[in-house]
Amino acid sequence: MAAVAGASLSVIKVAALSGSLRKGSFNRGLIRSAIELSKGTVEGLQIEYVDISPLPLINTDLEVNGTYPPEVEAFRQKILGADSILFASPEYNYSVAAPLKNAIDWASRAPNVWAGKPAAIVSAGGGFGGGRSQYHLRQIGVFLDLHFINKPEFFLNAFQPPAKFNSDGDLIDEDAKNRLKEILLSLKAFTLKLQGKN
Repeated sequence: MAAVAGASLSVIKVAALSGSLRKGSFNRGLIRSAIELSKGTVEGLQIEYVDISPLPLINTDLEVNGTYPPEVEAFRQKILGADSILFASPEYNYSVAAPLKNAIDWASRAPNVWAGKPAAIVSAGGGFGGGRSQYHLRQIGVFLDLHFINKPEFFLNAFQPPAKFNSDGDLIDEDAKNRLKEILLSLKAFTLKLQGKN
């Protein structure tokens, strides 16, 4: 019984990355909403937004004697220190946005700091709501040894009425918030399972 109580008290550290660098980005809005949920209705998660905008374009000439530029090393340490990952992945030309792919590539350099981590993907956009980017991200995750939750899935058509976001890019749709909550609960349960605590 004590082991079960201990598992429920442990806090899962989640690194949250947005593939969009725009301040009013809907995908960043999903992360902000996830952080709010983790402080209220979803206990046991500590979500930290990890800004990928300072990362230089990947270039192995920047690796010197097995070390990385300071901003890259700081990013890699954030990923290494996380228990799980939340990706907010917009769809660009049927695929993953370049800034996110760049961040993924930097953290995959030896040693691969993604390996073995549970992860979830959310996305917002037009049409399919960013769904095609999620499928590409899942393919990338196979090589990186990332373990994605399979269900539920979260694709949000940001332009279909009623309004999903306000003018600042904050999620205001209650149904979408409830769906996002289900993603976080699934990620939490899957993380605990992989850690052998559930």
